[in-house]
Amino acid sequence: MCRFLSQEKMNVSIISVFFLSGLNETSRNQRSALFFLSLLCYCTTILVNVSLILIIIFDKALHEPMYILLCAFCINALYGTAGFYPKFLWDLLSPVHVISYSGCLLQAQLLYSFACSDLSILALMAYDRYLAICRPLEYHCVMVIMLACSFWLTSFFIVAVNIFITSRLRLCSPYIKRLFCVNWSIVSLACFPNETLMNAIVANMTIIIYTTIGFCIVWSYMYIIKICANSLENRTKFLQTCVPHLMSLSTFILTILIDLINSRLSSKDLPQTLQNFIAIEFLVIPPLMNPLIYGFKLTKVRRRIMYFKLP
Repeated sequence: MCRFLSQEKMNVSIISVFFLSGLNETSRNQRSALFFLSLLCYCTTILVNVSLILIIIFDKALHEPMYILLCAFCINALYGTAGFYPKFLWDLLSPVHVISYSGCLLQAQLLYSFACSDLSILALMAYDRYLAICRPLEYHCVMVIMLACSFWLTSFFIVAVNIFITSRLRLCSPYIKRLFCVNWSIVSLACFPNETLMNAIVANMTIIIYTTIGFCIVWSYMYIIKICANSLENRTKFLQTCVPHLMSLSTFILTILIDLINSRLSSKDLPQTLQNFIAIEFLVIPPLMNPLIYGFKLTKVRRRIMYFKLP
């Protein structure tokens, strides 16, 4: 028995770096093309999000809860993509794809808190539309702003707890079969499965919390639709302000669900390129598409953009 335990301890090594294998099957020519495409996508993402943030900040007519939440949405998109694109672009130019242990934990913290914060902000947007349409007399800007700050801090704290528990695991391998670090990929490298019980409990609690938030969002919009069906004015307001939220929510849920299904039921038969696309779509599509959706669909924002185009 003692010999068995000592042998188990010998298999445990101190991991200082992780090797990312997501690009191993990508040729040099493909990496060059992917680098320029990714750089273009990142620059466009920064441009559209920063533009929308500046429009909301400098136009006093847009200093309303809905647009302030939209500004927070864009800031969160910049926060999340900053945790992915710079390292990904560097790996496309580098022959060896490594990341430090602390850097891996930091990247997992950034990406998970970005996704959780996105869902939290979408929940606040649904609550904001509920107040504006169903209870306009209770519509307070300060309350919505305070809720946005508290929700973001709560998401960051919940993810930080998951990452802290993961940091205490003893790992037996430095090889991560992904383009970037996520919490479950680190946990899967644990030497002793019994040590991951706390990770599983906290992760499932996190999933329950944000699934509940998702159901609250759906309930809010179902209630709003029911109220708007009886009023032409409310129907107009719904079409002008709620449709962009629903489009963003649908995009977010679809990309997250695809990533979760792929991570839980990953098949080795899928080409590596397809697995990579599935893994990064929630970091690429929503941050790029959301500012465009709101810019074209929200009347006040669209008018402000048209104003900037005038000579």
